[in-house]
Formats: sequence, structure tokens, C-alpha cells
Amino acid sequence: MKVELINHTQFALETLIYTKNTRLQGQMSLDDIISWPFEKKEDEFKYMLDTIQSSLEFVDYTFKISGVTRAFTHQLVRTRTGSYAQEAQRVVDVRDQEVLNTTGDTLFDELSNYILNEYGKMIDSGVSVQDARGILPTNMTTNIICKFNLRTLHDMSLLRLCKRAQGEYQKVFKQIVDSVVAVHPWAERYLKVYCVWYGSCAFPRYTECPMQTNCFKPDREDLQAKFDQIEHEAAPVLVQNGRTM
Repeated sequence: MKVELINHTQFALETLIYTKNTRLQGQMSLDDIISWPFEKKEDEFKYMLDTIQSSLEFVDYTFKISGVTRAFTHQLVRTRTGSYAQEAQRVVDVRDQEVLNTTGDTLFDELSNYILNEYGKMIDSGVSVQDARGILPTNMTTNIICKFNLRTLHDMSLLRLCKRAQGEYQKVFKQIVDSVVAVHPWAERYLKVYCVWYGSCAFPRYTECPMQTNCFKPDREDLQAKFDQIEHEAAPVLVQNGRTM
């Protein structure tokens, strides 16, 4: 498998800060923020991590992911806030493509080879590619191009870096994070697994995870009861440097 970052938002960090500032004052231009020293930009980003995250939707990343299974891409495209373009089995004859054996069982290879051979025979006999594809294995390798904004990547990181996620998804997403961090090192602190970000487990019933001993395990019913007893409404105020408290 291979993940390539093929495009990303220019002046990404500056755009995040600018859009956040626009909500509150709108007095600075994007050029003003571009001229800031990096330390000032990074400090502003740290502040933004604990605020409403809508500004993070203005930064996009486009990836080419190749050599992965359709089993994986079936899961990937369930992220509704992504954009996708995938190799089409409806028109492409894929008899020469690899079927990824994730079992280690030789029977898997034997059955895969048999299916691809019969698939080829069907097409050669006149069956349309779009109909013949119905017998193809789920672990056929494929290529897909996808685009996510930074907020979506954060949400995906929470669960797709998790030890409970499918192994192929974990590996692909680690490469996605690495490719983002390579161009935007400041984004690394935002692309974290759920237990690291929140300090609790996203799947507390999955007790096989060795990370659970390091996680806070709240009593949700107790927290709900306490939440229902408390009346509070925030009254945000602008304090300084375009920040709210």
C-alpha cells in the first residue's frame, strides 16, 4: 500500500487563524497573518484546539491511496465528509490485479486465482465487465483518490488510529498522518487517537485493548445524572488578541 499527498491548501495554518479571527473581529488580513513569526502562529493554533473547530474545515488535503483492498475502501468511503474518485471495476478488466491475502492461508490464494481465471473466461466469452465483476473477491487491490479537510481528518484519527480498527485501515491512516505532518508539522498535535485526545476509551467494551489500563473510565450514568442537575449557560467575552474566554 502507498499513500501520496498530491495536493493541500496553501498557507494552511495562516488560513486557519484568519478564518478564526474573522468570526470575532475581521480586522486583520490574511497577508498580516502570513507575516507573523511562526511561533506566534503556532501559539494561536494551540489556542484554537480548545475552541469551536469550524475553521479547520477550510484546510483540505488530497491523497492518492494505491495498492489497498476494496474491503478497506468500502470502509473509507463511509466517511461522508470526504470526496472520492476510485478505479472503476465496471469498465476496467482487473484480471491481472493482485488479491491481497491477509489470512496467510494458501487456500485463499488458490481460490483467488481460480476466481480471477473464471472472471477472465467470462469476459472473453462476451460477458460484460460490469456483470463479471460480481464474482470478484473483496480483497482485490484498488486505487482511490480522496480529499478530506483537517476537521474530518481529526475525527477519523480518533477512531481509525485505534487498536480496534481494522489493521489495514490503521496502517493506511498512519501513512495519511505522516504525509500531513511532513508538510504541516503543527498539525500532528491535532491528529491523535481517541484515548490520547480524551483520556478515555472510545470502545470500553473492547477489553482486549492493552491501552485500556491507561484510560480514565467514567461512569456515564453518574456523569449524566450530575449533568442533568447543573444549570449553566456560557457568556463568552472577547478578551485580547481576538480570543474569547
